[in-house]
Amino acid sequence: MSILAPNSQILYREIHNREQHHQFLNNGVNLNTLKSYGFCFVDKRRSDWKQTIKREFRIHASWPDLSRPSAVEMEPIENVEQLDQILASAKELSQPIIIDWMAAWCRKCIYLKPKLEKLSAEFDTKLKFYYVDVNKVPQTLVKRGNVSKMPTIQLWKDGEMKAEVIGGHKAWLVIEEVREMIKNFV
Repeated sequence: MSILAPNSQILYREIHNREQHHQFLNNGVNLNTLKSYGFCFVDKRRSDWKQTIKREFRIHASWPDLSRPSAVEMEPIENVEQLDQILASAKELSQPIIIDWMAAWCRKCIYLKPKLEKLSAEFDTKLKFYYVDVNKVPQTLVKRGNVSKMPTIQLWKDGEMKAEVIGGHKAWLVIEEVREMIKNFV
């Protein structure tokens, strides 16, 4: 394909596959394809117009791992008995849980919840994520969690609270702090 420009410049574009690599990652699901395209530019105004300038551009394509979910919806905790059941089952499995203490009126809590659901997909098999809306549950449950600020994200292991992050700052910082907290206990 060639294009004639008004200033007598000819742009010649040659697209061809020079090399093609297929690389399978560890689990065999991700596929990275590398294609290289050559572009040639010709300028007729120059005396050495027959010389071409070749440049290569590389394009990478990859497909996401569809065997794992991108987000896992957090389950609500609505009363003290349900919290006791969740803690007992987690203790049997020796699996920690994350509880997000939030409120429907808290803008940062609402903004943080989908980010925590994405984070829960990363640790899908290692721990479970739950949330408590403090305005919809009995105050005995809120007192049991010893929560005074929202959002508060707590890690519970062996039936007791081991660590917490109080998320009054930027969501990406809170997520990084929660990720570090999880790595310390998982």
